[in-house]
Amino acid sequence: MTPLPAAAPIPAAGSAPAEATRHTGRAGAMTSDFETFLRMLTVQMQNQDPLNPMQASDFAVQLATFSGVEQQVRGNALLEQLLARSDMAEMTGWVGMAVRGPYPVAHDGNSVELSLRPAAEATRAVLVVRNALGRQVAAEPVDPAATTLQWRGLGADGQSLPAGLYDLELLSYEGDALVATSIPESLGRVLEVRRGQAGLELLLDGGRTVPAASASALRAAAAPAQPG
Repeated sequence: MTPLPAAAPIPAAGSAPAEATRHTGRAGAMTSDFETFLRMLTVQMQNQDPLNPMQASDFAVQLATFSGVEQQVRGNALLEQLLARSDMAEMTGWVGMAVRGPYPVAHDGNSVELSLRPAAEATRAVLVVRNALGRQVAAEPVDPAATTLQWRGLGADGQSLPAGLYDLELLSYEGDALVATSIPESLGRVLEVRRGQAGLELLLDGGRTVPAASASALRAAAAPAQPG
């Protein structure tokens, strides 16, 4: 894999639910609440003490209070909608760039640079590799002090694994005791920014879909190699 220029930390991306569903749901909820309020107000009027009826001013206060709350909810909904659109517009610039995060690795036969976070007290470390079915296909020892590694995508038999997505996990041991586990970070090229159920998502090369907020670094993608 062609090395890429140094990465720069980025702030966590904002997130928002699917806009159409959220907005429609909130509008329906407010309509339901208003109908419930009117029913309660009608029952209150029917069951009030005829010798000591509620004053018209008290009804007006209740109506005004509910109206104020309703307007505040509508204002908050509009603000969230504007912020969500701003996030999406800002992140369209990520398309074509490379992001780094704790993602499944898209193995294509080339080596992949990993960023490791072994435990400080680790005396040995093991990189465990699982395929898309969750089955362990490799486990290789790594330097417990290393923070980067060129993963070559080799299986337990020393042969290159089939192309596809693989989940990697770094196990840190102190002696024979497991003291920490972590997910190595790798790079992925952004193909698309989309809005998912839990917020903004990134579609990466290899078919990976990850939360935008999980990205820890953003860098310019390397230019394709020119034929010699």
